[in-house]
Amino acid sequence: MNKNKNEIQHLTAADYADVKFEKVILPLGSLESHGPHMPFATDTFTAYLLALEIAKAVPKTAVLPPLNYGVSEHYKSFSFTVSLRFETETSILDDIFDSLYREGIKKIFVLNGHDGNIAPLEIASRKVKVAHPDIKIVTLDAWWNTLLSLLPSNFFEVWNGLGHGGEGELSIGLELFPELCKPELAKGVVPVLPKHLDVKWKFDELTNCGASGDPTKATKEKGAVMKKVLLETIIAGLLSLDECDWDYRSPEVKG
Repeated sequence: MNKNKNEIQHLTAADYADVKFEKVILPLGSLESHGPHMPFATDTFTAYLLALEIAKAVPKTAVLPPLNYGVSEHYKSFSFTVSLRFETETSILDDIFDSLYREGIKKIFVLNGHDGNIAPLEIASRKVKVAHPDIKIVTLDAWWNTLLSLLPSNFFEVWNGLGHGGEGELSIGLELFPELCKPELAKGVVPVLPKHLDVKWKFDELTNCGASGDPTKATKEKGAVMKKVLLETIIAGLLSLDECDWDYRSPEVKG
């Protein structure tokens, strides 16, 4: 195994003494079906591989081992689903944040790859922020939604590229981990949902194949553009935070 000094799990205590970092990236994923064409760990691989690229571009940044399991109860009608309870994941995130704070790491970026993690992440980060006001936690909760404001309106062909194992997710998978994808088996369902309202669905209400959206429209070329735009946006945001030493308070508050 080749040691990557941006990955905390590769470091020894001696390495840590020599290579000090001041901020970390925590990738969040899941283990669940993404249809016949994408691996169960799609969400984890996407967040983790993007995190490694970000750490190369942002000084004094290390990547934590990804959290490979998430809250996936709403996907459990399709195998292979291993899910944490909401309170379990909230506690795990809370413990990770507390541990980082104890280690003197007070700048944390969380790159989330799975919808079920959004609520636990919000609760845990708010809780630790109240307990430790000097900790800084910045998150990207849903990269798939962020992309919609970064790409041309006609970039995706169906349903704005959305979907679990859909056009967007398979496209970025073909760019990041093509050897694990099977685009020739791509299949999905575009659900009919009310506009402007958020339906609290269970996934088998939306699809019969473990995927939603239209992954048949996915391409590696689209994925390359998605990766480039996401990395540029995240890296620029973190570098801007570094410029102010993550002191993002308004001038009136600082004064």
